[in-house]
Amino acid sequence: MKNIFRLLLLLGFIYTANAQQRPVFQKLRYDDDLTYLKDSARNWYEKIKYIPLSQNGKYYATIGGEARWQYTYTLNDKWGDDSDKGDSYLLSRYLLHADVHLGIFRTFVELQSSLANSKTDPSPVDENKLDFHQAFLDIDFIQNENEQLTLRTGRQELSYGSQRLVAVREGPNSRLAFDAVKLFYKKDNWQTDAFYTHPIANQPGTFNDAFNENARFWGSYTVIHKVPFIQNIDFYYLGLWKKRAVFDDAVGEENRQSVGTRIWKNKGNWKYDFEGLYQFGNLNQKSVSAWTLSSFACYTFENIKFRPEIGLKTEIISGDKSSGDNHLETFNPLYPRGAYFGLVALIGPSNLIDIHPSINFTLTQKLALGFDYDIFWRQTLSDGIYAPNMQLLYSGKDITERFIGSQLITNLDYAANDFLSFTLETGWFNSGAFLKEVGTGKDYFYAALTAQFKF
Repeated sequence: MKNIFRLLLLLGFIYTANAQQRPVFQKLRYDDDLTYLKDSARNWYEKIKYIPLSQNGKYYATIGGEARWQYTYTLNDKWGDDSDKGDSYLLSRYLLHADVHLGIFRTFVELQSSLANSKTDPSPVDENKLDFHQAFLDIDFIQNENEQLTLRTGRQELSYGSQRLVAVREGPNSRLAFDAVKLFYKKDNWQTDAFYTHPIANQPGTFNDAFNENARFWGSYTVIHKVPFIQNIDFYYLGLWKKRAVFDDAVGEENRQSVGTRIWKNKGNWKYDFEGLYQFGNLNQKSVSAWTLSSFACYTFENIKFRPEIGLKTEIISGDKSSGDNHLETFNPLYPRGAYFGLVALIGPSNLIDIHPSINFTLTQKLALGFDYDIFWRQTLSDGIYAPNMQLLYSGKDITERFIGSQLITNLDYAANDFLSFTLETGWFNSGAFLKEVGTGKDYFYAALTAQFKF
């Protein structure tokens, strides 16, 4: 598979010089729309992107994929508790899909290969040699310009809202998928989805990511566009069951419900995203009552050189108020994007207060530069801090310090063409009083160079 992608990389460079129309690759590749090619004279690349199976345009197929290589250097892993020496490794990820449309039916199949070179004890999220990442069937009950009703069954990616709760886990090496049944309806300015799933638990090896009986995830998500004054609004309900969950003050079977709303605008000089949600349920013998509030606003100065964009994000995410009682207030982020606070995500969104200013510059049409500065505190003193996958990093019991630390991240992004992009990201985490009290508390550093090719 690696040799195939190397060949496609070379062919992508050749094709760029002859492209008739710029391709648009979606974050969820099953959303790619290639129908614009059906009435055009196609070169060799466009012939694999749009393969007609009939003369009426309703039957066609497409082939696509991507490859990502990511070299990372780290110093003082887990703030010096795992290692106080420099470490480096190379992660590579390969995705290849085929998409076939047959009138009201559509099937999408995607393979994923994630490899970790020189990484000590890689997790299944780092290395999963080869497996079916997606394989689903669509049936369109309604399909016209202004209205769509579709049933989707099979293994599939899900992504909703700001990806704070449901995402494809793009940052880590292995993307996340779900064995799911989903019904979605679109009409004019709104869309609503209802789904029932079993999240995939990746396993090292080949074609062994079996059906996961240990977790269930279900819910509904509605988005309404072109709302007066607020532009867009989301409403959602999400349910989670896990056979075994581990928190600082609770271990056992988890049944958690989440209800929330989001107001957002992602076009124009002003952009914003405000979200709030509440969680309830039970974990073992404890009742769950957790919540989070987040806000993000940014402004782009169009008439200033390099078009600077200044932003401010703040979050307050609940932690457990006291240990040893019958209540659990620790927020569960469910299935968030992996790179929550930077590419090498050290801290997850639980028991946290976060202030996050940023500034980004568009240096040229292809080159962008960004700076992010994060300051972290524990929301409650009796709870610990967690990784994005909800692994407990450090217990907060009997620890009096609240300040976790601060993190400075820089990003340099270069889009070589429509197919190939590069990102250089560096991060410095200055350990605060909490990390110095619970462990070695050394400052953490990482640098990562990512190359990504899509076709």
